[in-house]
Amino acid sequence: MKPSVLVARKVFPEVIERLRQYFDVEVNEEDRTWTPEEFIARLQGKQGVYLTPTNRIDAALLDACPELKVVANMAVGYNHIDVAACTARGVLCTNTPDVLTETTADFGMALLLATARRVTEGERFLRSGQWSSWSYDMLMGRDVHGATLGVLGMGRIGQAIARRAAHGFGMRVIYHNRRRLAPEIEAALNARYVGKEELLRESDHLILVLPYSPQSHHAIGAAELALMKPTATLVNIARGGIVDDAALAEALRERRISAAGLDVFEGEPQVHPGLLDVPNVVLTPHIASATVATRLAMANLAADNLIAGLGCGPQAGHPPTPVNPEVLARR
Repeated sequence: MKPSVLVARKVFPEVIERLRQYFDVEVNEEDRTWTPEEFIARLQGKQGVYLTPTNRIDAALLDACPELKVVANMAVGYNHIDVAACTARGVLCTNTPDVLTETTADFGMALLLATARRVTEGERFLRSGQWSSWSYDMLMGRDVHGATLGVLGMGRIGQAIARRAAHGFGMRVIYHNRRRLAPEIEAALNARYVGKEELLRESDHLILVLPYSPQSHHAIGAAELALMKPTATLVNIARGGIVDDAALAEALRERRISAAGLDVFEGEPQVHPGLLDVPNVVLTPHIASATVATRLAMANLAADNLIAGLGCGPQAGHPPTPVNPEVLARR
Protein backbone atom coordinates (compact mmCIF):
# COMPACT_ATOMS: atom_id res chain seq x y z
CA MET A 1 0.00 0.00 0.00
CA LYS A 2 1.38 3.41 -0.98
CA PRO A 3 1.98 6.07 1.68
CA SER A 4 -0.47 8.98 1.62
CA VAL A 5 0.71 12.56 1.14
CA LEU A 6 -0.94 15.96 0.93
CA VAL A 7 0.11 18.65 -1.53
CA ALA A 8 -1.09 21.78 0.26
CA ARG A 9 -1.05 24.14 -2.77
CA LYS A 10 -1.25 23.55 -6.51
CA VAL A 11 2.06 22.88 -8.21
CA PHE A 12 3.32 21.84 -11.65
CA PRO A 13 1.25 18.89 -13.00
CA GLU A 14 4.40 16.98 -13.93
CA VAL A 15 5.60 17.16 -10.33
CA ILE A 16 2.27 15.78 -9.10
CA GLU A 17 2.65 12.90 -11.57
CA ARG A 18 6.10 12.16 -10.14
CA LEU A 19 4.64 12.00 -6.66
CA ARG A 20 1.81 9.71 -7.80
CA GLN A 21 4.40 7.11 -8.81
CA TYR A 22 5.17 6.59 -5.12
CA PHE A 23 2.20 7.92 -3.13
CA ASP A 24 -1.53 8.27 -2.87
CA VAL A 25 -1.67 12.02 -3.43
CA GLU A 26 -4.31 14.53 -2.36
CA VAL A 27 -3.90 17.97 -3.96
CA ASN A 28 -5.39 21.30 -2.94
CA GLU A 29 -7.08 21.81 -6.30
CA GLU A 30 -8.78 25.01 -5.10
CA ASP A 31 -5.31 26.41 -4.40
CA ARG A 32 -6.50 28.43 -1.44
CA THR A 33 -4.88 28.77 1.97
CA TRP A 34 -6.68 26.48 4.39
CA THR A 35 -7.51 27.52 7.92
CA PRO A 36 -5.47 25.67 10.59
CA GLU A 37 -8.49 23.48 11.30
CA GLU A 38 -8.95 22.62 7.64
CA PHE A 39 -5.25 21.88 7.26
CA ILE A 40 -5.31 19.49 10.22
CA ALA A 41 -8.39 17.74 8.84
CA ARG A 42 -6.72 17.28 5.44
CA LEU A 43 -3.57 15.88 7.05
CA GLN A 44 -5.34 13.04 8.84
CA GLY A 45 -3.83 9.73 7.73
CA LYS A 46 -1.06 11.46 5.76
CA GLN A 47 2.59 10.46 6.19
CA GLY A 48 3.94 13.41 4.23
CA VAL A 49 3.05 16.97 3.34
CA TYR A 50 4.35 19.08 0.46
CA LEU A 51 3.84 22.72 1.39
CA THR A 52 4.72 26.34 0.75
CA PRO A 53 5.20 29.26 3.19
CA THR A 54 1.43 29.86 3.19
CA ASN A 55 0.94 26.81 5.43
CA ARG A 56 2.14 26.73 9.04
CA ILE A 57 3.41 23.64 10.83
CA ASP A 58 3.39 23.99 14.62
CA ALA A 59 3.27 21.79 17.70
CA ALA A 60 -0.53 21.78 17.88
CA LEU A 61 -0.81 20.55 14.29
CA LEU A 62 1.84 17.89 14.81
CA ASP A 63 0.08 16.58 17.91
CA ALA A 64 -3.17 16.38 15.92
CA CYS A 65 -1.46 14.56 13.01
CA PRO A 66 0.60 11.77 14.62
CA GLU A 67 1.14 9.86 11.36
CA LEU A 68 3.01 12.77 9.73
CA LYS A 69 6.67 11.87 9.09
CA VAL A 70 7.96 14.33 6.45
CA VAL A 71 7.38 18.04 5.85
CA ALA A 72 8.72 18.97 2.39
CA ASN A 73 8.89 22.74 2.02
CA MET A 74 9.00 24.33 -1.45
CA ALA A 75 11.03 27.30 -0.24
CA VAL A 76 14.39 28.10 1.30
CA GLY A 77 13.05 29.91 4.36
CA TYR A 78 11.22 27.81 6.93
CA ASN A 79 10.13 30.23 9.64
CA HIS A 80 6.57 28.94 9.07
CA ILE A 81 7.69 25.54 10.38
CA ASP A 82 8.41 24.84 14.05
CA VAL A 83 11.50 22.78 13.34
CA ALA A 84 12.21 22.10 17.03
CA ALA A 85 8.71 20.69 17.49
CA CYS A 86 9.15 18.54 14.37
CA THR A 87 12.51 17.25 15.57
CA ALA A 88 11.14 16.39 19.01
CA ARG A 89 8.42 14.28 17.35
CA GLY A 90 10.70 12.64 14.78
CA VAL A 91 9.29 14.55 11.82
CA LEU A 92 11.78 15.31 9.05
CA CYS A 93 11.79 18.84 7.58
CA THR A 94 13.34 19.74 4.24
CA ASN A 95 13.73 22.90 2.16
CA THR A 96 14.93 23.97 -1.30
CA PRO A 97 18.20 25.92 -1.04
CA ASP A 98 20.67 26.68 -3.84
CA VAL A 99 18.32 26.22 -6.80
CA LEU A 100 16.90 29.74 -6.45
CA THR A 101 20.08 31.62 -5.50
CA GLU A 102 20.95 33.14 -8.87
CA THR A 103 17.38 33.95 -9.87
CA THR A 104 16.69 35.66 -6.54
CA ALA A 105 19.93 37.62 -6.84
CA ASP A 106 18.85 38.77 -10.32
CA PHE A 107 15.59 40.00 -8.87
CA GLY A 108 17.37 41.72 -6.00
CA MET A 109 19.34 43.75 -8.50
CA ALA A 110 16.22 44.42 -10.57
CA LEU A 111 14.38 45.73 -7.52
CA LEU A 112 17.40 47.81 -6.51
CA LEU A 113 17.59 49.38 -9.97
CA ALA A 114 13.85 50.01 -10.13
CA THR A 115 13.96 51.65 -6.70
CA ALA A 116 17.04 53.79 -7.26
CA ARG A 117 15.96 54.92 -10.74
CA ARG A 118 12.27 55.41 -9.85
CA VAL A 119 11.09 53.05 -12.59
CA THR A 120 7.60 52.38 -11.24
CA GLU A 121 7.10 56.07 -10.42
CA GLY A 122 8.03 56.86 -14.01
CA GLU A 123 5.57 54.34 -15.41
CA ARG A 124 2.74 55.69 -13.26
CA PHE A 125 3.67 59.23 -14.33
CA LEU A 126 3.55 58.26 -18.00
CA ARG A 127 0.38 56.16 -17.82
CA SER A 128 -1.52 58.89 -16.00
CA GLY A 129 -0.82 61.37 -18.82
CA GLN A 130 1.40 63.68 -16.76
CA TRP A 131 4.35 63.53 -19.20
CA SER A 132 3.96 66.57 -21.40
CA SER A 133 7.51 67.88 -21.81
CA TRP A 134 11.14 67.38 -20.80
CA SER A 135 12.60 69.00 -17.68
CA TYR A 136 16.05 68.62 -16.17
CA ASP A 137 14.75 67.42 -12.80
CA MET A 138 11.98 65.09 -13.95
CA LEU A 139 12.08 61.88 -11.86
CA MET A 140 15.76 62.16 -11.00
CA GLY A 141 16.93 59.09 -9.12
CA ARG A 142 20.14 57.80 -7.57
CA ASP A 143 23.11 56.23 -9.36
CA VAL A 144 23.76 52.54 -8.78
CA HIS A 145 27.08 52.22 -10.61
CA GLY A 146 30.00 53.21 -8.40
CA ALA A 147 27.78 53.59 -5.32
CA THR A 148 28.17 51.78 -1.99
CA LEU A 149 26.02 48.69 -1.61
CA GLY A 150 25.36 47.42 1.89
CA VAL A 151 24.32 43.78 2.24
CA LEU A 152 22.73 42.66 5.49
CA GLY A 153 22.95 38.87 5.49
CA MET A 154 25.79 37.48 3.40
CA GLY A 155 24.67 33.94 2.66
CA ARG A 156 24.35 32.38 -0.78
CA ILE A 157 21.99 35.01 -2.15
CA GLY A 158 23.81 37.92 -0.52
CA GLN A 159 27.06 36.75 -2.07
CA ALA A 160 25.44 36.37 -5.49
CA ILE A 161 24.14 39.95 -5.26
CA ALA A 162 27.53 41.23 -4.10
CA ARG A 163 29.19 39.56 -7.09
CA ARG A 164 26.78 41.23 -9.50
CA ALA A 165 27.16 44.59 -7.79
CA ALA A 166 30.95 44.59 -7.61
CA HIS A 167 31.77 43.08 -10.99
CA GLY A 168 28.77 44.27 -13.01
CA PHE A 169 28.17 47.74 -11.60
CA GLY A 170 31.52 48.65 -10.08
CA MET A 171 29.91 49.09 -6.67
CA ARG A 172 31.79 49.24 -3.39
CA VAL A 173 30.36 46.40 -1.31
CA ILE A 174 30.17 46.38 2.47
CA TYR A 175 28.33 43.75 4.48
CA HIS A 176 27.28 42.64 7.92
CA ASN A 177 26.60 39.02 8.84
CA ARG A 178 26.48 36.81 11.91
CA ARG A 179 29.81 35.38 10.83
CA ARG A 180 32.47 37.04 8.77
CA LEU A 181 33.27 35.42 5.43
CA ALA A 182 36.61 33.79 4.73
CA PRO A 183 39.21 36.27 3.40
CA GLU A 184 39.33 34.61 -0.01
CA ILE A 185 35.54 34.96 -0.42
CA GLU A 186 35.68 38.62 0.61
CA ALA A 187 38.44 39.19 -1.93
CA ALA A 188 36.49 37.46 -4.71
CA LEU A 189 33.44 39.60 -3.97
CA ASN A 190 35.44 42.78 -3.36
CA ALA A 191 33.46 43.03 -0.11
CA ARG A 192 34.40 44.46 3.29
CA TYR A 193 32.95 43.38 6.63
CA VAL A 194 31.62 46.17 8.86
CA GLY A 195 29.50 46.50 11.97
CA LYS A 196 25.77 46.95 11.57
CA GLU A 197 25.78 50.66 12.46
CA GLU A 198 28.54 51.39 9.95
CA LEU A 199 26.61 49.42 7.33
CA LEU A 200 23.54 51.57 7.91
CA ARG A 201 25.45 54.86 7.92
CA GLU A 202 27.62 54.18 4.87
CA SER A 203 25.30 52.40 2.44
CA ASP A 204 23.95 54.30 -0.55
CA HIS A 205 21.76 51.26 -1.21
CA LEU A 206 21.00 48.68 1.48
CA ILE A 207 19.67 45.24 0.58
CA LEU A 208 18.36 42.76 3.13
CA VAL A 209 19.00 39.06 2.52
CA LEU A 210 19.01 37.60 6.04
CA PRO A 211 16.77 34.76 7.26
CA TYR A 212 13.83 35.57 9.50
CA SER A 213 14.00 34.49 13.14
CA PRO A 214 12.90 35.97 16.46
CA GLN A 215 16.37 37.54 16.63
CA SER A 216 16.00 39.25 13.24
CA HIS A 217 12.44 40.48 13.83
CA HIS A 218 12.40 44.23 13.06
CA ALA A 219 16.15 44.20 12.48
CA ILE A 220 15.37 47.37 10.54
CA GLY A 221 13.12 49.62 12.60
CA ALA A 222 12.84 53.31 13.37
CA ALA A 223 16.23 53.49 15.10
CA GLU A 224 18.01 51.78 12.21
CA LEU A 225 16.26 53.87 9.57
CA ALA A 226 17.36 56.99 11.44
CA LEU A 227 21.00 55.97 10.91
CA MET A 228 20.65 55.75 7.13
CA LYS A 229 21.46 58.54 4.71
CA PRO A 230 18.45 60.58 3.57
CA THR A 231 19.59 59.78 0.02
CA ALA A 232 19.77 56.01 0.66
CA THR A 233 17.47 53.29 -0.65
CA LEU A 234 16.39 50.11 1.13
CA VAL A 235 15.52 46.82 -0.59
CA ASN A 236 14.02 43.81 1.20
CA ILE A 237 13.94 40.46 -0.60
CA ALA A 238 14.41 38.43 2.59
CA ARG A 239 11.28 37.92 4.69
CA GLY A 240 8.47 40.02 6.04
CA GLY A 241 8.98 40.99 9.67
CA ILE A 242 12.65 41.80 9.23
CA VAL A 243 11.56 45.38 8.53
CA ASP A 244 9.13 47.30 10.72
CA ASP A 245 6.81 48.21 7.85
CA ALA A 246 5.01 50.91 9.82
CA ALA A 247 8.29 52.64 10.67
CA LEU A 248 9.44 52.32 7.07
CA ALA A 249 6.24 53.86 5.72
CA GLU A 250 6.70 56.83 8.03
CA ALA A 251 10.36 57.26 7.04
CA LEU A 252 9.42 57.18 3.35
CA ARG A 253 6.57 59.64 3.82
CA GLU A 254 8.88 62.06 5.65
CA ARG A 255 11.68 61.47 3.10
CA ARG A 256 14.08 60.39 5.84
CA ILE A 257 15.31 57.83 3.32
CA SER A 258 15.00 58.27 -0.43
CA ALA A 259 13.08 55.17 -1.47
CA ALA A 260 12.45 51.48 -0.81
CA GLY A 261 11.86 48.34 -2.85
CA LEU A 262 9.93 45.55 -1.12
CA ASP A 263 9.16 42.01 -2.25
CA VAL A 264 8.12 40.78 1.22
CA PHE A 265 5.88 42.20 3.93
CA GLU A 266 4.74 41.68 7.49
CA GLY A 267 1.53 39.67 7.45
CA GLU A 268 1.62 39.15 3.69
CA PRO A 269 -0.39 39.00 1.48
CA GLN A 270 -1.69 41.97 3.44
CA VAL A 271 0.46 45.08 3.04
CA HIS A 272 0.69 47.90 5.57
CA PRO A 273 -1.62 50.63 4.22
CA GLY A 274 1.04 53.27 4.85
CA LEU A 275 3.19 51.65 2.16
CA LEU A 276 0.41 51.82 -0.41
CA ASP A 277 0.01 55.58 -0.38
CA VAL A 278 3.63 56.75 -0.58
CA PRO A 279 5.06 57.22 -4.09
CA ASN A 280 8.70 56.40 -3.29
CA VAL A 281 8.37 52.65 -2.86
CA VAL A 282 8.42 49.78 -5.37
CA LEU A 283 6.14 46.91 -4.30
CA THR A 284 6.17 43.37 -5.69
CA PRO A 285 4.20 40.32 -4.43
CA HIS A 286 6.99 37.99 -3.16
CA ILE A 287 8.17 36.96 -6.64
CA ALA A 288 11.97 37.02 -6.32
CA SER A 289 12.26 33.34 -7.29
CA ALA A 290 9.43 33.44 -9.84
CA THR A 291 10.88 32.21 -13.09
CA VAL A 292 9.64 29.07 -14.80
CA ALA A 293 12.96 27.26 -14.57
CA THR A 294 13.61 28.16 -10.94
CA ARG A 295 10.13 27.42 -9.62
CA LEU A 296 10.20 24.07 -11.43
CA ALA A 297 13.59 23.28 -9.91
CA MET A 298 12.23 24.20 -6.45
CA ALA A 299 9.17 22.05 -7.00
CA ASN A 300 11.22 19.04 -8.11
CA LEU A 301 13.66 19.39 -5.22
CA ALA A 302 10.77 19.47 -2.76
CA ALA A 303 9.40 16.34 -4.44
CA ASP A 304 12.83 14.65 -4.25
CA ASN A 305 12.91 15.38 -0.54
CA LEU A 306 9.42 14.00 0.06
CA ILE A 307 10.05 10.85 -1.97
CA ALA A 308 13.39 10.08 -0.32
CA GLY A 309 12.23 11.16 3.12
CA LEU A 310 9.43 8.59 3.04
CA GLY A 311 11.85 5.85 2.00
CA CYS A 312 11.03 5.72 -1.70
CA GLY A 313 12.90 6.21 -4.97
CA PRO A 314 16.61 5.95 -5.78
CA GLN A 315 17.62 8.18 -2.85
CA ALA A 316 15.41 6.39 -0.32
CA GLY A 317 16.28 7.48 3.20
CA HIS A 318 18.66 10.18 1.97
CA PRO A 319 16.72 13.34 1.10
CA PRO A 320 18.93 15.91 -0.66
CA THR A 321 18.35 18.93 1.60
CA PRO A 322 17.18 18.09 5.13
CA VAL A 323 16.77 20.90 7.64
CA ASN A 324 16.91 18.62 10.70
CA PRO A 325 19.05 15.66 9.57
CA GLU A 326 19.33 14.42 13.15
CA VAL A 327 15.86 12.95 12.66
CA LEU A 328 17.26 10.65 9.97
CA ALA A 329 19.95 9.40 12.33
CA ARG A 330 17.27 8.31 14.81
CA ARG A 331 15.25 6.33 12.28
